[in-house]
Amino acid sequence: MCKKSKCYLTVSLFIGLLCQLVAAPLLARDTGYLFVSSEKDHVVTVLDGKSYKKVMEIKTSERPRGLKFSPDNSLLYVGCGDGDSIDIIDIAKLKVVDQLDVGDDPERFDLSPDGRYLYVSNEDNGLLTVFDLEQKKTVAEVEVGEEPEGVMVSPDGRTVYVSSEVANMVHVVDVGTYKVKANVLVGNRPRRFALAADGKEVWVTSELAGNVSVIDTKDNRVIDEVNFEPKGFRPEDVTPVGLVMTRDGRIAYITLGSANHVAVVDVASRKVLDYVLVGRRPWGVTLSRDEKTLYVTNGKSDDLSIIDTGSLKVKRSVPVGRVPYTVVVDD
Repeated sequence: MCKKSKCYLTVSLFIGLLCQLVAAPLLARDTGYLFVSSEKDHVVTVLDGKSYKKVMEIKTSERPRGLKFSPDNSLLYVGCGDGDSIDIIDIAKLKVVDQLDVGDDPERFDLSPDGRYLYVSNEDNGLLTVFDLEQKKTVAEVEVGEEPEGVMVSPDGRTVYVSSEVANMVHVVDVGTYKVKANVLVGNRPRRFALAADGKEVWVTSELAGNVSVIDTKDNRVIDEVNFEPKGFRPEDVTPVGLVMTRDGRIAYITLGSANHVAVVDVASRKVLDYVLVGRRPWGVTLSRDEKTLYVTNGKSDDLSIIDTGSLKVKRSVPVGRVPYTVVVDD
């Protein structure tokens, strides 16, 4: 039996620890959840990462498309084109907690490495908007080509790449001056980006050209192209959009839109290794952290293809609402 003073001390310590736990911010890390934006349902669908069962649907502003986690994965930013906002979802609460006015029709966006700035393509206005998340205000607008789409920030935060669907260009923006320092002519209707592991190449998909342009980041010029010929499809059906590379930079996975396949490409040789049949009009694509699973959104079959990267086989297809656009995984 303890002495009264020691008992009081033990109880006091316990209460103090409990108070600290209650007062601490509620954070959710590595939930394993999959988040899929649905253009027509105006929701982000949350799936369990193991069972792939629907956890819930999070109502957003109209036409959610691009998705991006904050650096600590506590927040999910949602670009809502017809809602003219970027909604912020709290991962712990699984609900929208804020909406940011970043200009008309935010198409795609990226975050600075430190998580302070959003770089947003405004399709209707031909602008790259720079939004300060601490001050919650626009701090710069950079004129780019018509209908800007893809946005990618370099790992050092000094350069932003923006694709213009109408101008058929990639605009290279200097963050220090917010000036376009290079315009790189690529294929028709450029869409999304990936940066090679060594930082020497930027790959950009060109939807109507049916290929990928490889840009040298030192000289800002196209040095090669990757072309696709899936069996049974006409060239005009090959409409590449989504693009993701493995961390070691060896393999790229590219969604081929109306060709209903994902191309598996050896990055060094720029040769197509294989094609994986998925749903109708695959666009969005992402890898799990261990890179054993590839997730692909299929906009016309309203489902998510789940691919084993070892066997390159679709192991499951999951319904995820009307016109799924982007998928990200919190793992």
